[in-house]
Amino acid sequence: MARTADDYEGAIRALLPRGRVWRAEPGSGQQSLVLALAQAWARLDAAATLLLDQSLPGSNLDLVPEWEESLALPDPCAGPNATIEQRAAQVLSRFMAGGGQNEAFFIAFAAAIGFEITISYISPFRVSVSTVETPLYDDDWLTAWIITVHSNTGGLSNDVLLCELNALKPAQTTIFIQ
Repeated sequence: MARTADDYEGAIRALLPRGRVWRAEPGSGQQSLVLALAQAWARLDAAATLLLDQSLPGSNLDLVPEWEESLALPDPCAGPNATIEQRAAQVLSRFMAGGGQNEAFFIAFAAAIGFEITISYISPFRVSVSTVETPLYDDDWLTAWIITVHSNTGGLSNDVLLCELNALKPAQTTIFIQ
């Protein structure tokens, strides 16, 4: 919780030496200095508290450029005209992507940038296993997966999602979005 200017004024007064010279009479230069210092420190305290409250990467828009530099962003996925909010979502998703190559990882990664998705896989047709209704896919489809986007609250396009997932996916796989 941020301290107020009154809190700092009281602290400054308590630290001043005692005596006739150190009286901070209302309207005096010393009183004006104490109030100015108290207000400045209260502003700094409020800014620091806000910064700490918004310490998750991407949640503080003022720090997006610093996080981008740390995370080798922006990358081409969001495009050259991405909004600050889109860039912040990209920072958060890149920071949260600790690594993984399973379905849960990719679903959580998509959720971090505002997408609710499911992943399905394509199996090639197999005699004695597949039914008549099974589409005919060959072995090239063994490494393909389909992303179904159910909702998008991040303001990014499906193309950005595809670009981000392509940067993280295993190299031998192919992703399609529907």
